[in-house]
Amino acid sequence: MVVLLGGSGYVGQAFQQLFREQGVPFRNVARKEVDYTEVAALADLLASTKADFVVNAAGYTGKPNVDACELHKAACVFGNAVLPGRIREACERTGTAWGHVSSGCIYTGERPGGGGFREDDAPNFSFRTNHCSFYSGTKALGEEVLTGAADCYVWRLRIPFNEIDSPRNYLTKVMRYASLLEASNSLSQLDEFVRACFETWRQRLPAGTYNVTNPGHVTTREVVDLIKKSGVCDKDFQFFKDEEEFMAKAAKTPRSNCLLDTSKLQNAGIAMTEVHEAVETALRKWRAE
Repeated sequence: MVVLLGGSGYVGQAFQQLFREQGVPFRNVARKEVDYTEVAALADLLASTKADFVVNAAGYTGKPNVDACELHKAACVFGNAVLPGRIREACERTGTAWGHVSSGCIYTGERPGGGGFREDDAPNFSFRTNHCSFYSGTKALGEEVLTGAADCYVWRLRIPFNEIDSPRNYLTKVMRYASLLEASNSLSQLDEFVRACFETWRQRLPAGTYNVTNPGHVTTREVVDLIKKSGVCDKDFQFFKDEEEFMAKAAKTPRSNCLLDTSKLQNAGIAMTEVHEAVETALRKWRAE
């Protein structure tokens, strides 16, 4: 039995779909049913259901984007930094293995010397390093809270997308924003992401942190070119001159644009589609929500 927290969110719904497709027994726990933000309540639930594994897809992302986190800082800290610690305590109290959906947004740019950031690289887009977004700062704190956690998988997500038109889908955002910022990024195809995450536990890989993104990286202009090629959207895409103009006209907080190294996941035998191919496939299958 898998206990799923945050199952109503964008990532949580993808986990639900995965479990249904694979016939995995699971229980999607809503806070109005069980207040899983309280250690005792969650521990009692895990004990009573004899849970084998917990997936934490709960957190605070802000809508429509991370700018909202600048206005709701208490909720952001609680959802992204306090809650993971409470889930850790409940899982360690009951001896339950679990996985936590984190974020690659704790980095910006690329690894010194080139390439993507590895799992053991210290965050460089956090409260401890520079002027990060509040969202990224809290996600980095959440990982700190889980340092040394027993039987815990930390799965780093980056800019999720798939073939379903949705306000949370990166491809939808690219098509709907008035202007775009040119940047290079790692991305996570949502359905591949949840499958890969669950496989880390099902295959009993060593617990710890995993960058769960599609291999390679892609620029905003490359994504736009793939969108135009697909015929899904043929608008005249506009770009900001630079990040300074983007910050002045469209954003309240800095954005993370970064590359993540996926060799740890690949070396463990869990494959994801190359990022350009994954984007192209999503656009070829594009459909309404």
